[in-house]
Amino acid sequence: MSSTLPLPIPPRTPTPPSDDGRDQYAPRTTQDYQSIESFPRSATLDPVNSERFSPTKSSFNLSSRAADTPASVQNGASDSVPAAPFNFDTTVMSKGPVVKSNIGQRRGHKYKHSSISHQIFLEPPPRAPLALPNSLPIPTLKECRASMSKDQKTRFWWSLCHMFVAAYTLWTAHGSLAMTALSHLILFDSLGALVCVAVDVLSNFEVWKRSSIRHPFGLERAEVLAGFAMCVLLLFMGLDLISHNLQHFLEKSGHEPHHSHDHDRVSLGSVDVTAALAISSTLVSAIGLKNHARIGKAMRFAYIESLPSVLSNPSHFLTLSCSTLLLLLPLVSIRIYDWLDKLLSGTIAISMCFLGVRLVKTLGSMLLMSYSGQGVSDVIKDIESDPSVFGVDDARFWQVHYGLCMANLKLRVSGADDNVGRLREKISSLVRNRLGGGYGTGGQRWEVSLQFTIERT
Repeated sequence: MSSTLPLPIPPRTPTPPSDDGRDQYAPRTTQDYQSIESFPRSATLDPVNSERFSPTKSSFNLSSRAADTPASVQNGASDSVPAAPFNFDTTVMSKGPVVKSNIGQRRGHKYKHSSISHQIFLEPPPRAPLALPNSLPIPTLKECRASMSKDQKTRFWWSLCHMFVAAYTLWTAHGSLAMTALSHLILFDSLGALVCVAVDVLSNFEVWKRSSIRHPFGLERAEVLAGFAMCVLLLFMGLDLISHNLQHFLEKSGHEPHHSHDHDRVSLGSVDVTAALAISSTLVSAIGLKNHARIGKAMRFAYIESLPSVLSNPSHFLTLSCSTLLLLLPLVSIRIYDWLDKLLSGTIAISMCFLGVRLVKTLGSMLLMSYSGQGVSDVIKDIESDPSVFGVDDARFWQVHYGLCMANLKLRVSGADDNVGRLREKISSLVRNRLGGGYGTGGQRWEVSLQFTIERT
């Protein structure tokens, strides 16, 4: 029963229409069959001679095939049936390597050079070169030695001699606590003299003062960092002296010392050579090398500001006063000498801690891009008192290094353009005179940038 059932016809796969617009599966007409029958019968293969048309047989020959082909097929029907379906011409292959003519060139279509891409992919506008270089070469130690002048070499050897004076003072200070404190001060001064020489040598190169993207203010901030490290060292040396004095005080009060301390002193009426050497080395470094000059300008003490240039610097004042007192101590009796020595040592230790804290605070704020000087509030009050100024929206004062400070102000003003120009010059001169010390005083250089918001009344 199942064999009598008709077999299902599989679905026809959809086929796209032909180019001539006719349906492929439409039934053929009589005209179609006539066009098929019009094909020349002489072009059909004879089963007897079919071996001649097979390329795999030895009897295959193109010339014989062409001879057997009727002239009507060769002439009239050449457009319909090709004379030779295969091209068996002998080709000699080259044994050498194939050399490409486009070696090193990018494959694919170059859209940049196509005709359409000229309207789509436009060339970027040319950019002007940056005013600041990306970075500048930092000199090596060998380059620094080669660039040193005769004066700079002399100052370098003198800074080493100053360090030798500090070591000699510490070696001869076993009989006096005050002399030990003086050796610490001379060590701080000698390190400052060495930094002054290094700054002078590095200023020979362009990277020291010229700005770049990597170092916007040059390498001058490295001097601030070196001074900050020296101030931290001064603070720790002051704390060490305080602990040393407390240890001696406990020894005198009855506690057994961990190790003996022999306090030999110079004889009465003699000159302490170490103190005289300390005074002379400090004066030479202060006058010849301008030692601690930039630190003294950054940190001013009102108590000693009226003194001469050398003594107005707190570091020089502390070292010279301590050396002078030690030079005069051999003129007193032994009993008074012992008390004065301890009193002078404690005073120097406390002064070193106080000076170290002030220097760390001042240089630390400079490293953090802030200004710790005085007079900022007075400058803002003077600016607000001008009748053309409605108010100060923002005011930023900050110090980059020892020689450069910057002021950024945002003001609301009224008036014409001429009034704005006058106000700009007035505020700039006010900031430079009040905070920078005025023209020709050798103070910090101030760069003032102003932004005005003009309000129409």
